[in-house]
Amino acid sequence: MKRYLHSNIIDDLKEKIVLVSGPRQAGKTTLSKMLVTDYEYLNYDYAPQRLKIREQSWDRTKKLLILDEVHKMPSWKQFIKGIYDVEGLSLPILVTGSARLDTIKKVGDSLAGRYFQYRLHPFDIKELKNHFDPKEILNRLLSIGGFPEPFLKNSKAFYNRWKNTHLDIILRQDLIDLESVRDIQGIELLIELLKSRVGTPVSYSSLARDLQKNHNTVKKWLALLENLYVIFPVRPWHKNIARAILKEPKYYFYDTGQILADESIRLENVVATALLKEIHFLEDTTGCKASLHYVRNKQGYEIDFAVSINKVVTHFIEVKLSDTNLSKSFGVLLNEDKSAKRIQLVKNTREEKTYPSGAEVREVSHFLANLKLEPVATIR
Repeated sequence: MKRYLHSNIIDDLKEKIVLVSGPRQAGKTTLSKMLVTDYEYLNYDYAPQRLKIREQSWDRTKKLLILDEVHKMPSWKQFIKGIYDVEGLSLPILVTGSARLDTIKKVGDSLAGRYFQYRLHPFDIKELKNHFDPKEILNRLLSIGGFPEPFLKNSKAFYNRWKNTHLDIILRQDLIDLESVRDIQGIELLIELLKSRVGTPVSYSSLARDLQKNHNTVKKWLALLENLYVIFPVRPWHKNIARAILKEPKYYFYDTGQILADESIRLENVVATALLKEIHFLEDTTGCKASLHYVRNKQGYEIDFAVSINKVVTHFIEVKLSDTNLSKSFGVLLNEDKSAKRIQLVKNTREEKTYPSGAEVREVSHFLANLKLEPVATIR
């Protein structure tokens, strides 16, 4: 089964170095090895292959060079820039990594103009809709998440064993490679706290008190977990973006099976990952700017998600487990904004509705199976 980025990466390898990042075990290596049949794969984590990378002694008769986890190499961007500047793309180069390659500041922006970047996400309903029933996919995402190995295994016991080793590798290998961190147990406790606070605005001060750490340490740890694709923030939407960034974010997990909450919160996390995946795909393939937010006022009215494309909100989305009555928050919060789509997603429903205001009530698995985000100028 080809992954959703397959054809885009094939096209871009003809013109640029391609960087593919994403959560550990989301399928980056499998995707890379499916692009061509004749490739050279070198993993920087493996000592013999690490030496081969440093010597630049790979087989140049191959059709593709895959460099995995090479971002752990000192001055890795300058290293790849040197290869590109001397040899060009006589041998196409694909770089993969389990950390956000765009945020690692070990060297300057040495690769500017020489690469295209993609972010590979775990499975979701849209990607698998031609292979599984959308409702079955949703149930698996709620229970065991969308990472390929446990998803395809479809065993809760296997998933429980898998997720422990998965997180252990991230914290005790990837995290240490990325940053000098001594308090691994403190970060593990932070993750446990976040699992029970998904979908709730997170106070840095509150987390600092619970962890008995200072405010700056907690913010640094959250940034590290974000860079390693463990969690992602969803910040409040405000027409003044500078003000929104200063407000409390919500945090969600890439692994939707991790959530320690009821089904409604787990459903909200599944929708968040699907929206973020589509946003990243839109950015990585078109170059436009998109982001995911939530909307909330001082009176406590809230809408779970707002999708912004090129600084214009295109979708307001509320997530419910069974309630098909249109949320009052749409009317209270969105009186002035009539252009964006207003959609309430419901899991346990057989009926869908539309209203004169333009608001819609949709069954969540069907909506996510056909999710497509586009700039306002296109969808009007």
